[in-house]
Amino acid sequence: MRPVPLPTAVRPNQPLAGLTSWKVGGRAEYLAQPTSVDQLANVVQWAVTMGLRIHLIGAGSNLLVSDEGVQGLCLCLRRLQGVRLDPTTGFIESYAGEPLPTLACKAARAGLKGLEWLAGIPGTVGGAVAMNAGCQGSCLAEWLVDGELLDPATGRSWRLRKQDMAFGYRHSLLQEMAAAGTPGVVTSVRLCASPGHDPQSLLHTIKANLGRRHRTQPCRLPSGGSVFRNPLPMKAGQLIDVLGLKGQRRGDAEISTMHANFIVNRGQAQARHIQALIHLIQDSVMREKSIALQTEIKRLGRFDDVNQSSPSPVG
Repeated sequence: MRPVPLPTAVRPNQPLAGLTSWKVGGRAEYLAQPTSVDQLANVVQWAVTMGLRIHLIGAGSNLLVSDEGVQGLCLCLRRLQGVRLDPTTGFIESYAGEPLPTLACKAARAGLKGLEWLAGIPGTVGGAVAMNAGCQGSCLAEWLVDGELLDPATGRSWRLRKQDMAFGYRHSLLQEMAAAGTPGVVTSVRLCASPGHDPQSLLHTIKANLGRRHRTQPCRLPSGGSVFRNPLPMKAGQLIDVLGLKGQRRGDAEISTMHANFIVNRGQAQARHIQALIHLIQDSVMREKSIALQTEIKRLGRFDDVNQSSPSPVG
């Protein structure tokens, strides 16, 4: 069999810690950060030909990477950016790597209302679709029209309508596809916001939302965002707080004293330290409250309690 040339966008043995908001984790066997859909398709086709598993990374804001690193291709889409807006109709087309705060501000400046809450989520558009990201009573599914996906097996693109994405609380069909080993790579999405609003008023709302976030969440330390899904109607942070777990540490990883559903890196934390705190919280809540907390964050690579990396939609 003839060797397959390495695409120019692919680099072997690359560190991943700098691509995650927790700033922890080992190296990727291969890493690619494509800047165009054509380059992305070329990289994906190469990975399929090589028989490599593909792991999707966006902003890395809900991602815990193993200290041992990750086998296969880590595909980081944060350089696949760009937004087109129509201030008259409210339609927005965005590439998957567009940062959510940037999208929120661009929409606000165009007088498009409805996405102001996105400014407080440090993720990308692709990850927000895969996770059906939400806060302040809103979620992305409410504003989505459809998404364009790339099929790794064929290199072809197709559109998946909102009604076909099986959206739920922090869930979408994309997660099921990834778990089944047939991930569809989101390349772009179309949204529809409410047109004709005062940009300054919308930007003021964004500023107020960000101020509230900085007052209630540990934004000055590396973290992975909310660690656990809320066991509705209860809040995960409140459950953890009631059990007196704030401030618990393993190495330099700490359950935040500001918000109990955050685990922060106070310096030189490792993924195993964060994982130990996750287990501590889950065991404590199950023992005291008989509630099984499910993680909102995704894991990549090998951990002591799992043999395979968790499927990871773009974060």
